[in-house]
Amino acid sequence: MYAEDQLLPISALQHLLYCERQCALIHLEQAWSENRFTAEGRDLHEHVHDGGTESRGDIRTATGVRLRSLCLGLTGQADVVEFHRADSATAAAGSTTAVPLPKTAGWWRPFPVEYKRGKPKTHQADEVQLCAQAFCLEEMLGVAIPAGALFYGATRRRADVAFTVELRALTADTAARLHALLEAGGTPPAVYDKGKCERCSLIDLCQPRLSGQRGVAAYLHRMLEAEP
Repeated sequence: MYAEDQLLPISALQHLLYCERQCALIHLEQAWSENRFTAEGRDLHEHVHDGGTESRGDIRTATGVRLRSLCLGLTGQADVVEFHRADSATAAAGSTTAVPLPKTAGWWRPFPVEYKRGKPKTHQADEVQLCAQAFCLEEMLGVAIPAGALFYGATRRRADVAFTVELRALTADTAARLHALLEAGGTPPAVYDKGKCERCSLIDLCQPRLSGQRGVAAYLHRMLEAEP
């Protein structure tokens, strides 16, 4: 179990799986720079979080839900958590997959939905981030959550995600790796990958094409030395 002051951002899991150096630059060296991709992603999330709460038939929707898991040492915010009304048999007997809601009759199944600006990817960073949100909700609500969804802005479609044993194991392992990386306090060396690096907003700070680059601090130091 982690203490409150040891909790790390859920979003850092995606940074870690995308690139360990990017993760360290952001979360150790506090480096950040925005490009078109990050700006579009930020705007999408802000728009979603402005939605508030609403009820439509058998689905109640909450946006911007604060999350925490002391088991994984993570904290963050869910874009959307839908609560789907459970069937009458579940409501009558109680359930390990449904919970009661304040001022609302019946039992409801939590279903996290994460919004992404692009399209489905070949790696599992998005799925891990969503699964981490489910871990948090399970711990907070005392309920099992079997699935969620990723909504991609480029396709305007949802991709259902089952929280399998394998995905849960990958998520827990990634959270442990994140804590180990940031506790070690070192920024990994750059490894140039055209597909990733050219889309990364930190490429000018990271300088992945330069050998021997040890971190953004060293890069900035050289820049200052070069000034007249």
